[in-house]
Amino acid sequence: MRKIRRIYEESKRDDGYRILVDRLWPRGLSKEKAKVDLWMKEIAPSNELRKWFSHDPGKWDDFKKKYKRELEDQEELLDRIREIEREKRTITLLYSAKEEKYNNAVALDDILRSS
Repeated sequence: MRKIRRIYEESKRDDGYRILVDRLWPRGLSKEKAKVDLWMKEIAPSNELRKWFSHDPGKWDDFKKKYKRELEDQEELLDRIREIEREKRTITLLYSAKEEKYNNAVALDDILRSS
């Protein structure tokens, strides 16, 4: 089972294994409070793509396509998430953006479902 949660929200018992999928560490949040099991910054969108997107809903479809293309050369990262999910049964993809619908964790979840 895969969940998505904003890292600034209080962690929950049913989060399972918590994976931060942002390139940058969340501002103002200590590692202890974040309760992150794994920080996969290398799976996050490139800085160029992240800045271009800027959480603009009008760019969402193009962002997902470009992000998926970026991940084509990094299949081992997607496989690592799948493997952790098989082992732990429940994982939570964590993101720091204020935008709940249009962020890289949601896009990553879509990519994992479609591949």
